[in-house]
Amino acid sequence: MKKQTIRLCSQSPSRALLLSNAGVDFVQSPVGFDEELIISDSPKNFVYQATVGKYEAALKAYDYHELPLLCADTVVTSQGKILRKARDIDDARQTLLTQSGNITSIVSCMIYKSSKLELIDISTTDYIFSEFDTEELEAYLESGEWKGKAGACMVEGFCKPYIKEVKGYESCAMGLSVEKLLPWLD
Repeated sequence: MKKQTIRLCSQSPSRALLLSNAGVDFVQSPVGFDEELIISDSPKNFVYQATVGKYEAALKAYDYHELPLLCADTVVTSQGKILRKARDIDDARQTLLTQSGNITSIVSCMIYKSSKLELIDISTTDYIFSEFDTEELEAYLESGEWKGKAGACMVEGFCKPYIKEVKGYESCAMGLSVEKLLPWLD
């Protein structure tokens, strides 16, 4: 039996890739929510609030009875700091240097809503990074690939060769714990 198409309420190429690789049929329909309005020192609370904000925007824009909704957000934390999306290259550099040689936790939240189910999940994946090479870090910064990424981090890209240890799902770090979603899809 073919699984139902879902509506991914995100513009994230990483989330789209995760769903595609898992064989999930979806349409990508980003919704707007200003994360700058969130005030929280807790990574889990921050990512939950951001996901709920996107979910509420999606409920106003789309009918989950037609296509189930999937909303998600991700936050990066290291050394007790929430590392948000970098504002500019200098902010990205400082954010990445905070993670260099340290433990970085990537926290993702998703809300899936169909006519039969509402699923809320918050998952964490921890990475222990070796120290980033200065020249490679500067090349990554110049590439601009860090733009729009929580913590300026790309565990599937720049950060990958620096991973010493991983605890959790790589999909969580890419923005969506797809392994936790799949069993619930119709």
